[in-house]
Amino acid sequence: MTISSLFILDSKGKIIISRDYRGDVRVNCVDRFVQRLLDEDEPKPIFEEEGINYIYVKHNNLYILAVTKRNADATMVLLFLYTLIKVLEEYFQSLEEESIRDNFVITYELLDEMMDFGYPQSTETQLLKQYITQEGHKLNKAQVTVPDGLTGKVFWRPPGIRHRKNEVFLDVIEKVNLLVGSNGTVLNSEIIGQVLVKCYLSGMPELRLGLNDRVQLSGTGNRTGNKAIEMEDVKFHQCVSLARFEAEGIISFVPPDGDFELLSYRLTTNIKPLFWIEAIVDSHAHSRIEYLVKARSQYKPRSVANNVQIIIPVPADADSPKFRASIGTVKYAPEKNAIICTIRQFAGAKEHLMRAHFGLPSIDNEEEEATRPPISVEFEIPYFTVSGIQVRYLKILERNERYTALPWVRYITQNGQYQIRTT
Repeated sequence: MTISSLFILDSKGKIIISRDYRGDVRVNCVDRFVQRLLDEDEPKPIFEEEGINYIYVKHNNLYILAVTKRNADATMVLLFLYTLIKVLEEYFQSLEEESIRDNFVITYELLDEMMDFGYPQSTETQLLKQYITQEGHKLNKAQVTVPDGLTGKVFWRPPGIRHRKNEVFLDVIEKVNLLVGSNGTVLNSEIIGQVLVKCYLSGMPELRLGLNDRVQLSGTGNRTGNKAIEMEDVKFHQCVSLARFEAEGIISFVPPDGDFELLSYRLTTNIKPLFWIEAIVDSHAHSRIEYLVKARSQYKPRSVANNVQIIIPVPADADSPKFRASIGTVKYAPEKNAIICTIRQFAGAKEHLMRAHFGLPSIDNEEEEATRPPISVEFEIPYFTVSGIQVRYLKILERNERYTALPWVRYITQNGQYQIRTT
């Protein structure tokens, strides 16, 4: 992967920051990109014109644009652009035009350190922050000492880290995307999962993570069975030893210090809906509309969902709301044209009812009734995963340090796009 030039443009296509890495593409190539913006409003993220490949990402009111004359791997270029956005956000909290204009010096230094002659170099924020600080424009380059870790084997973790209390926290978070048809059929279901790590360990520890035997990660091929958890689109942090994983199926890594995503995955499988919502709508034209909503939890009784919100769309001209609920609170959100039913704690294998009454002063469009938006559900269930993934062990090996380290593991299931159609 090679990048000829990189540009950060404002919402109108004007250059804010530019860096020429190879000298084989002129700056006026941006004019063609701007013309595309004018002609197509939202052009494709990857296109080619007159031998120049344009690859860009839109973020807030900015365009991050990379151009190259070579036959580069477009997905790798996109990955670098998203990594650049992540690094700039960690430096500036929010990445937008104003934050770039306020931090020209640091932005240029980051572009120079993250890429050399069009090839990606160091992209770890924690390592970059050791020698490019928030006061970067005041630094004397001749006095800067490059950390040893930058050129070392484990460049994402500098040596000599010390913590008074050695702990490592592991969060297994799964988001459920579900679409249920009006006849009760599950039309689409998938799980998006990630393993997040917060590491506060001294020295240079090696961690080994073991998952339950049902988990079948891409590339292992050594687990079989009808109940296997077959993960797709598995992505590891660069600290994971892929050679050892492919040979032995062991997730072994020397972690960065602080927060990072160790692993992400996706599962496309038939999921039994965690929440089943039935909405009986009784509409009286030019008069009123009444709702009877039944919400049933379909997970084990020992699990409890927190801060459950059931969002039920209502007609735009509904007024005079009246509610009655067996549990929780109900409010009318006119800005969303919806009823929001909130249940602070929803235990498993329970059913709750909610009734609502609205006046309809002017409704006469029956087509809107036939195209009613779906009900959506928001929730969070701690100590629970839909896929069944479990951490069997998390071993911490440190040869040069003698300390007791405490590993903590937490499981959380959250909603993604969880929708139930009523028409």
